[in-house]
Amino acid sequence: MGTVDSAKHHLQDLKGKVKEHVGDVTDNHSLQAEGIAEQVEAKAAMAADDVRDAVRGRDDDRDDARN
Repeated sequence: MGTVDSAKHHLQDLKGKVKEHVGDVTDNHSLQAEGIAEQVEAKAAMAADDVRDAVRGRDDDRDDARN
């Protein structure tokens, strides 16, 4: 996963946590749910990047074995 992508995903997760907390404090259930959804989206993106990196790593290993 690229450093920029990683930073974006972590920032999105943090932003979601802030929204969730502000929604909780202000009793705004819509904002709270939006924050939770944003966190889930960020974590899914991080997981997808991890899978992509793992697959690329395996492909690199196969190329090395062929040479």
